[in-house]
Amino acid sequence: MSAFFRGLADIEALERTPYEEAIPARTTYGLIARAARQFAGRTALTFLPDGELATAPVRMSYAELLANIHRAANLFRRLGVGPRDAVAILAPNIPATHCALWGAQLAGRACPINFMLQPEHIAALLDASGAKVVVALGPHPDLDLWSAVQRVPGLERRTVLRIGDGFEAALAAEPDTLAFDPQLAPERIAALFHTGGTTGAPKLVQHTHGNEAHTSWFAHRFYGFDEHTVEINGFPLFHVAGAFVYGLALLAIGATQVLPTVTGMRNAGLLRNYWKFCERERVTALACVPTILANLCNLPVDADISRVRVAYTGGSPLPTELAQRFEHGPGIPVRNILGMTECAGLVSIEPFHGPRVPGSAGLRLPYSDVRVVPWRDSLRTGQPFGVGETGIVVLRGPHVSPGYTDPARDAGLFEQGWLVSGDLGHLDAQGYVHVTGRAKDVIIRGSHNIDPGLVEDAFLAHPAVAMCAVVGEPDAHAGEVPAAFVTLKPGTQLAAEALLGEVAPQVYERPAVPRRVVVLDTLPTTAVGKVYKPALRARAIELKLRELFAAAAPGVALELTVAEKGGGYVADATVPGAADPQLEQRLRDALGAIAVETRFRFAG
Repeated sequence: MSAFFRGLADIEALERTPYEEAIPARTTYGLIARAARQFAGRTALTFLPDGELATAPVRMSYAELLANIHRAANLFRRLGVGPRDAVAILAPNIPATHCALWGAQLAGRACPINFMLQPEHIAALLDASGAKVVVALGPHPDLDLWSAVQRVPGLERRTVLRIGDGFEAALAAEPDTLAFDPQLAPERIAALFHTGGTTGAPKLVQHTHGNEAHTSWFAHRFYGFDEHTVEINGFPLFHVAGAFVYGLALLAIGATQVLPTVTGMRNAGLLRNYWKFCERERVTALACVPTILANLCNLPVDADISRVRVAYTGGSPLPTELAQRFEHGPGIPVRNILGMTECAGLVSIEPFHGPRVPGSAGLRLPYSDVRVVPWRDSLRTGQPFGVGETGIVVLRGPHVSPGYTDPARDAGLFEQGWLVSGDLGHLDAQGYVHVTGRAKDVIIRGSHNIDPGLVEDAFLAHPAVAMCAVVGEPDAHAGEVPAAFVTLKPGTQLAAEALLGEVAPQVYERPAVPRRVVVLDTLPTTAVGKVYKPALRARAIELKLRELFAAAAPGVALELTVAEKGGGYVADATVPGAADPQLEQRLRDALGAIAVETRFRFAG
């Protein structure tokens, strides 16, 4: 196995080797087939059917995985899937889904889709991807995905294969060796991954085989992983973390992935027995996002977890306080990752064999270039910023996608060979990437920029706070002001006003002190557990509008909903009673300079 990275010097030393000599295969199939030749009998995938320790796991060896990938590729090709056609996959991270994903990339293109999307959005993705075949989880007692799939418009125009109800039998009928020449190349499109949220027109990122092979091969040298690694991968395969960061990265080196039930880390029984599963499966590494780390901090350690060497986390900036809490609680070192769908999942990784650098997202991948350029001006200014100067993180390298399926969407993100991340950050003197937030997350109070990440750090330092997310709340005078949404640790109680009073003196500057603190039971999250700030922005807008309308029309119990639309937000207010032009005018006047589209409807 390759030598592990400790710092930037190790990466630069590797880069003196010609690229073709540094990577053993430049296709996803090439990496998996190589591992299967070397580690045929080793366990590739361990699936936990439920969260109970008494239930026997299902294990698939590397030899069995490769044979089933061949069978899936043969099946898809026989069903008419060619190199420019797609196989859409709507299924959780289970062994059959891996067979479909990697087999689809042999026969044509894989298009894994978030099965929690609305049927109309799924239909649009099917059309945009050119999917000829759909592989979906059939009826299942723990995950009712199939009833939603059945409502997808236009599904009847495609061949549908159901996991658990026919797909496995169809695989078994195919030969376990390839029946055709796939004619793979690093430049060939391997997959289409959707991104950009859950609304709006389809936005499909193209991945080449070379893109996916690059991130998946070099990752282990940061992780400190080898064929003896056992990692829990609870991420869905429609997300680059599940597929590459913690998926193909382990398959490429002969390591083992533990796949925790069809509902992943949302399974209550699994969480209850999490540390016991770690002991039983001899787990050495954890794959997390900050919200999962926070949940695990609250679990009593009731098993021997001495084999667990590291917890990797990504998806959003890692709060230093949370990392320290985890390292002092379960006692497992934490390392951070920065990734994007548009570069096959990875921008930078903190090396396990190097120190954890507070606030850092690690070092760039080999044979890539990461720079920080002036905010707003993007790449047009020419000169990048120096050490410690905050701007927009941009990158280029073999992992950067050729662009979206719709080239019109490339503008502003793919520029002059660079990928513009949209992350605010800086580089330190050791080459570590530090991400302080998203450009769109920056709160602009008047002309003053407020970094929400620094405000969140102040709340997370409070002993009662489990998680915190800070967003902009509209304000008629300042444009927007900070609003904080927090969850408390189990067994603690603290009023929002009291919490704000205790945290305010610790916030890095007075303008950044939130005007509002809201205590919630849980924060809204995406399918992979990242805090979903657009939902919190909508909540902040709703709270602000309710206050304004209550002052303008006391006693009027209007119904109010706020939703995302076209990158902004729209408020719908239903006013009881008959139409009243004077009341409507008072409500509109109450909005003042708040730039939120508001639609009024009288219920009478």
